[in-house]
Amino acid sequence: QVQLVESGGGLVQPGGSLRLSCAASGSIFGISRMGWYRQAPGKQRELVAAITSSSSTNYADSVKGRFAISRDTALNMAHLQMNSLKPEDTAVYYCNADVRTIATSNTYFGYWGRGTQVTVSS
Repeated sequence: QVQLVESGGGLVQPGGSLRLSCAASGSIFGISRMGWYRQAPGKQRELVAAITSSSSTNYADSVKGRFAISRDTALNMAHLQMNSLKPEDTAVYYCNADVRTIATSNTYFGYWGRGTQVTVSS
């Protein structure tokens, strides 16, 4: 009913940049919060950055000053600009969104994308 598709991952050298995008599609009536999470091998999934419908943002301490989240409400998209990448940023990055559909009316449900791999290595 709702699909989230991430793109923009890849291999980058330390100090480099990548821009991730998340596109939401389906019978979407509204999206409140959108976020990016990541999961490195052997570690728990963690929040990287999130943005609300009013464009309020929050970031993990480890990425503050290096990453920037944005969204295009009209296109149901979110982006994560990642600068000054470090090897410890290597992980699968997942998009998450709280979505209400025509069927669910005023109730928001959380949806996840399948993830995109980001590898920071020389």
